Amino acid sequence: MDRDDVMRWVDGYEEAWRAGDLDAVAQLFSDDASYRPSPYEDSMVGHAAIKDFWLDDDDDVFTMQASPVAVEGRDAVVRVVVEYGDPVRQEYRDLWVLRFADDGRVEDFEEWAYWPGMAYSAE
Repeated sequence: MDRDDVMRWVDGYEEAWRAGDLDAVAQLFSDDASYRPSPYEDSMVGHAAIKDFWLDDDDDVFTMQASPVAVEGRDAVVRVVVEYGDPVRQEYRDLWVLRFADDGRVEDFEEWAYWPGMAYSAE
């Protein structure tokens, strides 16, 4: 994997997410992929679980900007900024930690999401 490969995958993810294209899950994720919306959450495993999670997502207007932070072998970290609404009512700054399978699909997805007002340390 190189930065261009990673960003092609991210672009495909954004396109599928924006379109609500659940069929794209199979193109983006390996059959037994693990998907965690937070590093401390249990993994959702497999296409059906990922599709169920995507169904819960908002149909709201959003913008998304992404840039690779690091790519090393099959592992990548991508910085993602997502703004929901027009006008913007919610912003997220994420790090996506991705592990790619040999076929270019993601086999492990872990999201580290932060937003304005979120506590950054344990209470």
